[in-house]
Amino acid sequence: MLFLVVYAWPILDPDLPPALVRASSIANITIWIGFGADYLVRLTLAPSKRRFLRTHILDLVVLVLPLLRPLRALRVVTALARMNRASLSFRGQTTMYVVGAVTLLGFVGALAVLDAERNSENANIASFGDALWWASTTITTVGYGDRFPTTTEGRIAGVALMIGGIALVGTITAALASWFVEHIGSVEKANAETQDEVASLVAELKAIRTELAAAKDTSQPEG
Repeated sequence: MLFLVVYAWPILDPDLPPALVRASSIANITIWIGFGADYLVRLTLAPSKRRFLRTHILDLVVLVLPLLRPLRALRVVTALARMNRASLSFRGQTTMYVVGAVTLLGFVGALAVLDAERNSENANIASFGDALWWASTTITTVGYGDRFPTTTEGRIAGVALMIGGIALVGTITAALASWFVEHIGSVEKANAETQDEVASLVAELKAIRTELAAAKDTSQPEG
């Protein structure tokens, strides 16, 4: 969260005093070094290095790509989901994580493109409002085209945001498909159980009717 603050502050306030800009830059680098040290220590302590690398790819990507570094703040969302595990299903936790990722990725993408485009002569993204609009249309893969990056750095930020948007849309689609399949399966299972219960009741009624008929026949006097 501190990284997000020191990254966003100089971009949102271009008139920030040089001393604060320098302090934010130093804090930014220090936090990145902390992220790297954290990853290396966990890799060193892991019983299986290969398994750690395979299961912590996102941590490595977040460490290497500055645009995605603020996604480490999603650990807060994950921690809250774990604390409230009793009242949140796995799908609910996934939804919370995805919503948090979309919000953070869109916000950071807007900051990155604004930082890259602000001083460009041909830029049409000149304010944070323009950057937010561009990030929203990009991450949702709509792409109106009224706002677009013109610098190399801005286009790199755009590509990263496009990839993130496609991945998140795919996650949401998969979650919805999973919910529909599970819901339809539960309905079909309930129908099958109901049919079995009805068949069992019909069989019991037939057995009772047979027993009553037999009892009636034995109760009648002979001749």
